[in-house]
Amino acid sequence: MLIKSVNGKSPAIPEDCYVAENATIVGDVTFGSNCSVWFNAVIRGDVNFIKIGNKVNIQDGAIIHCTYKKHPTVIGNNVSIGHNAIVHGCMVHDNVLIGMGAIVMDNCVIESNSIVAAGAVITQNTVVGAGSIWAGIPAKKVKDIDQSDFAGEIERISNNYVMYSNWFKEEE
Repeated sequence: MLIKSVNGKSPAIPEDCYVAENATIVGDVTFGSNCSVWFNAVIRGDVNFIKIGNKVNIQDGAIIHCTYKKHPTVIGNNVSIGHNAIVHGCMVHDNVLIGMGAIVMDNCVIESNSIVAAGAVITQNTVVGAGSIWAGIPAKKVKDIDQSDFAGEIERISNNYVMYSNWFKEEE
């Protein structure tokens, strides 16, 4: 793993987090407990800060960045960020699933208990309302989460990633 200080700021990663050997975490990045950062993920807190809550999984190839002098990135608790997603200069509240290959752009807010579908592009300054599913390019609301089968998925995926990370920690 590449963990590097930038401009005197170093990542703060609790002992109970799992970071894959080829993940990159640089600069002003802080994690809560029970997080996992998977293969080839990049979390770059070089131009602003990144704050990540508890039980967050950042899956393979995902990129978390921020915007110089404008937008930090703040991620709440119990969040899954899917493979190859990009989360940039935005706020993601608790209990959110960002699908594989989704892009969340600057100054967006993803409210609690919501899903950004795989491949969706949440354009700059968009607010994704609590309890909704957004999909498409540009993304639009497609349904309320309580009408769907996805209500338990966010918690299930988050819990699974804690379990998966334990498998890898046992091998170290």
